[in-house]
Amino acid sequence: MTKPVTPQEMFDLWQKMVNPGAYPLQSLMFPVLDPKEIEKKISELEVVEHWLKANLNMLQLSIKSLEFQKGMLRGGEKAREAMEQGGAEGEDIANPAMWAWNMMAQAGKEAMETAVKATAPQEPKPRARRKKKASG
Repeated sequence: MTKPVTPQEMFDLWQKMVNPGAYPLQSLMFPVLDPKEIEKKISELEVVEHWLKANLNMLQLSIKSLEFQKGMLRGGEKAREAMEQGGAEGEDIANPAMWAWNMMAQAGKEAMETAVKATAPQEPKPRARRKKKASG
């Protein structure tokens, strides 16, 4: 059985609805008109906003870090498979620690080829012979 509502409870309910400053949840329905209170609420909400943004950035960083780790694992698996296949076929296996040296050597080769092409004497282009018009 439900408890009967007393006049005091009805008055308290009416007081909560009419006097929103006394009850913070009611101030959402009835806005506060005090500029200091509004400024305080704005600053509190801005703090919450910055906190949420910081958490969002940390979450995005964690996701990117895990994606990077996943990519590294996949790359490691591919390198291991290539090494196993190369070792089974008796081919030379590329040393992953030599990537920088190999890259510089390749760049040096390309630079040398470009320099040789630039300094090599070029053959003259053959001129097209013109036919003389018959004077008539």
